[in-house]
Amino acid sequence: MIIDRVEVETINSFSKSELLKEVYGLIWILPILTLLLGITIEVLVIVWLEREISASIQQRIGPEYAGPLGLLQAIADGTKLLFKEDILPSRGDIPLFSIGPSIAVISILLSFLVIPLGYRFVLADLSIGVFLWIAISSIAPIGLLMAGYSSNNKYSFLGGLRAAAQSISYEIPLTFCVLAISLRVILSNSSSTVDIVEAQSKYGFFGWNLWRQPIGFLVFLISSLAECERLPFDLPEAEEELVAGYQTEYSGIKYGLFYLVSYLNLLVSSLFVTVLYLGGWNFSLPYISFFGFFQMNKMVGILEMTMGIFITLTKAYLFLFISITIRWTLPRMRMDQLLNLGWKFLLPISLGNLLLTTSSQLVSL
Repeated sequence: MIIDRVEVETINSFSKSELLKEVYGLIWILPILTLLLGITIEVLVIVWLEREISASIQQRIGPEYAGPLGLLQAIADGTKLLFKEDILPSRGDIPLFSIGPSIAVISILLSFLVIPLGYRFVLADLSIGVFLWIAISSIAPIGLLMAGYSSNNKYSFLGGLRAAAQSISYEIPLTFCVLAISLRVILSNSSSTVDIVEAQSKYGFFGWNLWRQPIGFLVFLISSLAECERLPFDLPEAEEELVAGYQTEYSGIKYGLFYLVSYLNLLVSSLFVTVLYLGGWNFSLPYISFFGFFQMNKMVGILEMTMGIFITLTKAYLFLFISITIRWTLPRMRMDQLLNLGWKFLLPISLGNLLLTTSSQLVSL
């Protein structure tokens, strides 16, 4: 069979186009893989920091054998959980038991889509970004409730119910605080996280929403700690009462996923505190004007994005330090105290703050 030159060129052009499509597909995946790698490294750093800070508060040595300064301890623990036996409850609902941890992890990972880590460095700049985060964060307790229900264990079920009740109690004041923050941006038909950060850039350090909304900042701080189920709000997994709460029957990698969820939730909350109240990547950087003087536009763009990521993470780690210190300092609350704080104090305060902010915005129009 003889193939002429035209047919050969057609076949070559078709194969090249198919190759280009595959390459473009890989390029589209690269930002997501980079973000997942960054999230993994951040979680490992947070675990190491918590162990070092808690050891310092309790006058202990902390991790020191796994790698230099104990940096590889989290990797060692994750490897151990990966190879442990996955035990399933004999009378439990096995499909729900297996899906529960996955729902919790995926819902939190989706929150990273709308977090601007730096200037023009966000996967999805959506006009409903901040409310999408609130909607996604309310899915994670559903996974915890499924885990508790499917375990066929009264302690697990009580832990799942506590997680759902705690989420509802603190989701409402948190939403009111976000509404008060994004009110100026919403009036321009957008609630994008990028727009919220850029709205704080006009006056530099003094343009942060922390100074405009100090009451909202405190309410958001407390509500986000309760959403992360960190001490003094870790009632869903109180070991003195519920063994380990909704994760009592879990072992191996599934237990490790719940362990991962707690730190991912803490990281997301820290980043959103930074974005909503601390100006995100905004800071006065003299090096930008210096490089701009020499008209190094590409270099300025790279440096601006890199420094923006560094500034965002620095502010987020400040909140992480506060939350870790609170965990290892304050005792656990009772369930009635937790619900009273959410419904009787934080909800009226956040609602009053929202009404006051709305009134001031309407007067200024």
